[in-house]
Amino acid sequence: MRILVLAVGRLRPPYADDIQHYKKLLAGHARVELEEVREDERVPRRIPDRAFVCLLAADGDEMTSLAFSEFLEQRRQAGRDLCFVIGGPRGIDLSQCDMRLSLGPMTLPHQLARVVLLEQLYRGHKILAREPYHY
Repeated sequence: MRILVLAVGRLRPPYADDIQHYKKLLAGHARVELEEVREDERVPRRIPDRAFVCLLAADGDEMTSLAFSEFLEQRRQAGRDLCFVIGGPRGIDLSQCDMRLSLGPMTLPHQLARVVLLEQLYRGHKILAREPYHY
């Protein structure tokens, strides 16, 4: 399963260093790709065919890290690519989403949301592998 993170805007330091850190850690666990989308670009064109689309939104469903790891396993077993969308209000039509996920009730800057998502992807894969990291 490929995990694609589509995010509006360019990544800047210090977040870029954190993203590289988690991409490196994830390399042994999952195929994760990050693509930046311009604010005025149409996000749906970048979503892979048949991908399960998960829009990150403050009012989306909340999950614990354990529930998120189970979600990742379900998606892997379904055999479809998983696409997370982090974007602006004009980014995507809600009817194109399979799920809306919240990283918490507070609004986060898009760059920080990328870091939090990648950390949770790493944590979820460590939980599934039963390797130490999650306490």
